[in-house]
Amino acid sequence: MKTSYLTQEGYDKIKSELDHLKTVGRQEAAKAIAEAREKGDLSENAEYDAAKDAQGMLEMKINDLEKALGNAQIIEASSVDTSQVSILCKVKIRNLKVNREMQYQIVSESEANLKEKKISIESPIGKGLLGKREGEIAKVQTPAGEIEFEILEISI
Repeated sequence: MKTSYLTQEGYDKIKSELDHLKTVGRQEAAKAIAEAREKGDLSENAEYDAAKDAQGMLEMKINDLEKALGNAQIIEASSVDTSQVSILCKVKIRNLKVNREMQYQIVSESEANLKEKKISIESPIGKGLLGKREGEIAKVQTPAGEIEFEILEISI
């Protein structure tokens, strides 16, 4: 499995969610199953089936988070090279088609949040900007077609 690069904040957030699911989540799932079991015949008990399905989904989520943490490598902002676009960099770009400037931080898939202007390194724009230097033009293939971005500034 491939390594996922996380900030300390991103790692702590996943760890906190995992701890919550393992304790509170599992307790709630067990309680829901017990309550449904008390309602009688399990062969025709839709509530029991739903509770068991929810428990299965919870265990899948716990497994996924454990894998993510197991393959995580924490990146310190101080170790990031700003001579080119890489993970954790903040990149100020200009969309040449509409002449609009924007700034994004390149982060791991699990930390991406467009409202916070954090885009995934796996996204079309993230991939297109990766490795570019200030002044270069990144041609990015998006669902809406090719867009050209000028790299204006790279920072932490």
